[in-house]
Amino acid sequence: MIVTFKSRASADTLMFGDNARQLLTLMGKAFDRKGIITLEQLPDAIDALKRAAAESRAGQRAQPVDDAPDEPTPAMLMPVSLAQRAQPLIEQLERSLKAGEPVIWES
Repeated sequence: MIVTFKSRASADTLMFGDNARQLLTLMGKAFDRKGIITLEQLPDAIDALKRAAAESRAGQRAQPVDDAPDEPTPAMLMPVSLAQRAQPLIEQLERSLKAGEPVIWES
C-alpha cells in the first residue's frame, strides 16, 4: 500500500504503508486510511520526527564499521534509516507550518 501525504504548501510525499505507519505512530497519530495533521499538531509532529531521526542517526554512528571490506556493499543492500525516510515528511511538515496549511494523508 502507498500512502500519500498532501499539503497545499508543498509537493506530495509518497511512502510505503509500513513506513508511513511508523512515522505516524511517532507523531502520535493513528494509522487510518485517511487523516490530518492540523496546524496545531504540526509543531509537535515535527519535533517528534526530528527526535526520532536524531536517535536513528546516533544509532547508526554507534554501529561498528568494517574498516577493510573485500568489496563495497551494493547500495541496494544498505538499509534505509528512519532518518532518511522521515526527512521528506519533515520538510513537508515544516513548509506546511510556515504556510499555515495542514497536512492530510490517504492510502
